[in-house]
Amino acid sequence: MSHTPHELAEEFPDKVEQMHELKLSDAHFARLADAYHEINRQVHRAETNVEPMEELAEVELRKKRAALKDQIWGILSAA
Repeated sequence: MSHTPHELAEEFPDKVEQMHELKLSDAHFARLADAYHEINRQVHRAETNVEPMEELAEVELRKKRAALKDQIWGILSAA
């Protein structure tokens, strides 16, 4: 289990500028990025026991985070 936040800028360091521009120009991308950020924070807070949760709930959040990351990557790689 990792206690490192999985920020999008760390996940896709070569796409930081592209993500910034897409957040400003593409409402769908902005919603995905915001949802990723929110779920990522929840996972990180659970992993660090700031806001502990049941393991199954934490696993489900990780799955949602991975699905959002896949969607975000799909948009980044197509642009």
